[in-house]
Amino acid sequence: MELFLRWLLYTLALIFTSWVVPGIEVSSFLNAMFVVVIIALINTFIKPLLQIITLPINILTLGLFSLVINALLLMLAGYITPGFEVEGFLSALFGSIVLSLFALGISRI
Repeated sequence: MELFLRWLLYTLALIFTSWVVPGIEVSSFLNAMFVVVIIALINTFIKPLLQIITLPINILTLGLFSLVINALLLMLAGYITPGFEVEGFLSALFGSIVLSLFALGISRI
């Protein structure tokens, strides 16, 4: 039950992000649920590998390069999933920041 509740909260966070950030569009609630699953899979399998590869540049930028990685992974999710569009890097960057803030709040609950 807890997993379904988190999934639902992340879906609502993604819909709110698409509402707030121009350039990010989700076509329906079911597509948003599917996008959340895709983002979770990307964050589970691809993100740790990218963080290890980019560790030196991440250390030099004091961790700010993680924002770039998050934006690129959000763009990848937009490229993979139909019904979810991320129009540019700045939209992906702001969208990933908003989603990260929501994720922080959801994990605290």
